[in-house]
Amino acid sequence: MTEFSLSSLEQIIATRATGGDPSSWTAKLVSAGMEKAAEKLGEEAVETVIAALARDENGTRDEAADLLYHLLVVLHLKGVSVSQVMEELERRTAQSGIAEKSARQLQSDSSDKA
Repeated sequence: MTEFSLSSLEQIIATRATGGDPSSWTAKLVSAGMEKAAEKLGEEAVETVIAALARDENGTRDEAADLLYHLLVVLHLKGVSVSQVMEELERRTAQSGIAEKSARQLQSDSSDKA
């Protein structure tokens, strides 16, 4: 198993985003802004779903890699770190998914009334 991680990818994205290399897809995507990065994230999400529904293991793997990459670019642009996302996932897994989702819905409903 490789030592490569989402944190490693996060670092590569941060470096390339500010590196000024005109041949870097990351630099081009970041300079195009959030709208383009979010659009690419959405495209990759759809392509991942299509590959999964087609039961295409290699395609699903490849599209999932694209999806994770583009998600990390969007997170970079928003200033959200992988560790923050992992902390949120850890917080959510401290209870059952159904209870956690219900609590979020109750919180959302009460803020809508305020």
